[in-house]
Amino acid sequence: MQEASIKIANRKSGVKRKKVPKKTLFSLYLLISPAIISLFIFNYIPMYGVIISFQDYSVYKGFFGSDWVGFKHFEYFLNDPKFWSVMGNTILLNFYDLVFGFTAPIIFALLANEIYHKYAKKIFQTISYLPHFLSWVVVAGVFYQMLSPTSGLFNLMLTKVFGMEPIYFMAEQGMFRSIVVIADIWKNVGWSAILYFAVIAGIDTHLYEAAWMDGANRFRQAIYITLPGMMPMIVLLLLMKLATIFGIGFERIFLFQNPLVYDVSEVISTYVYRIGLEKAQYSLTTAIGLMQSVLGFLLLVGSNKLSKKTVGLGLY
Repeated sequence: MQEASIKIANRKSGVKRKKVPKKTLFSLYLLISPAIISLFIFNYIPMYGVIISFQDYSVYKGFFGSDWVGFKHFEYFLNDPKFWSVMGNTILLNFYDLVFGFTAPIIFALLANEIYHKYAKKIFQTISYLPHFLSWVVVAGVFYQMLSPTSGLFNLMLTKVFGMEPIYFMAEQGMFRSIVVIADIWKNVGWSAILYFAVIAGIDTHLYEAAWMDGANRFRQAIYITLPGMMPMIVLLLLMKLATIFGIGFERIFLFQNPLVYDVSEVISTYVYRIGLEKAQYSLTTAIGLMQSVLGFLLLVGSNKLSKKTVGLGLY
């Protein structure tokens, strides 16, 4: 009955549905098949390895020969005070990234949009992209050099200009999180703003003209036109960011940390590296990773439902 009504509606409107040839469909499926195959091989087949979180896994015995221990490893790390300290550091660093790192590209895009000269805006945007292509090894080396107590730019200013004693920035626990977050903003703020630039470019210019005629200055135009136009993209990226709040990039933290700041710098990814690879506790680290993934999934689903109820937008 429904198909008949659709056909009648199409006839009345003069719209004819074209049937896609089978050769075209086959070509499209063939085109996407490498991506599907690689996704299945590298993302779904390895998921079988989570079973070792319920085993005392031995490399020599393999998946099928290792002894099953149930939730032993889950109980171990849930009762381990060191793990909860690591979890706290992970959430706190992600919170800083969310408050400062997530909002920085939004503010940057709004400010860059106010540059009137077309070519100056393009040059400014291009320069802001460049740090993204530097590896974290290079970025960490730059920050170590700039913050060096003997030859660093900041300490030279403190000692030569202000007559102060040099500060060992990288050895101060109170400064570690700030340094890591600032390094991430410097490296990724321009690249993260690309999507916002694309959204801003799609906003109807007549809205700005109407607002100008009504007496709205540039600041009000940004608040009442540009920012609402960016809101769908902001919500989308925020949901994706919330899904990873229990995980943080290994490379960035590992390269900046040192034994003097382990108490505030040890996060789940570095903790898993130390007890998993260095101490060969594969089952324990797999159990931690599985719990981390489950929590991230639940957070994503919950935040998506909350976003739909509050602002009417979501991932699905």
